[in-house]
Amino acid sequence: MQTIAERLNSARKGIQQAATNAHRPPNSVKLLAVSKTKPVSDIMDAYSAGQRLFGENYVQEGVEKTKELAHLSDIEWHMIGPIQSNKTKVVAEHFDWVQSVDREKIARRLNEQRPDNLAPLNVCIQLNIDDEDSKSGVKPEALDELVSFIQSQDKLMLRGLMAIPKATPTEEEQQRTFGKLKELFDHYHTSLSNFDTLSVGMSGDMVEAIENGSTMVRIGTAIFGKRN
Repeated sequence: MQTIAERLNSARKGIQQAATNAHRPPNSVKLLAVSKTKPVSDIMDAYSAGQRLFGENYVQEGVEKTKELAHLSDIEWHMIGPIQSNKTKVVAEHFDWVQSVDREKIARRLNEQRPDNLAPLNVCIQLNIDDEDSKSGVKPEALDELVSFIQSQDKLMLRGLMAIPKATPTEEEQQRTFGKLKELFDHYHTSLSNFDTLSVGMSGDMVEAIENGSTMVRIGTAIFGKRN
């Protein structure tokens, strides 16, 4: 059975190979290790193997991990799951990034509740790119308005877009989705100075996402093993 370090190494090699095949620099795609439901000991194993970016889906679990590992000041914590308005305060206090901002109310609360002694909170807008009822995210036609609002908030730094494409698309649907994401990302990337992140792609569609401009892939099971 492979160790977390070995699986992490395999994931990194896969990302670099996909980037090279897409005629991109091998280091142009970041790996976010999704550690939801996994114990702190697993995060420590990945940390010891050089991983620094970790993604959590559940607010309370994620906050507890950030507290337990607060002595590791170079870990970058990303909230990637949905956030209820009554949980924005602890997220604003404990995370470095929030990738799941999908409405003005959440952005406003995160801005108001970000402590003064911390750097601005990096945020990505979550897009519901395939218009699925079961998923969170802003629709593309409402994106401009949310971008403008976040840009006006002094304790938020708008970094990019995040999306979870349809789970079992046809090849044609997949290409259409990734093409739409790339077009939207490029539009803002050229006009906003810090807009540098397209967070899309997981174990199953990582290669296709990288081919279509993803700058960050979110990998969980392939690193930490199946969840209970």
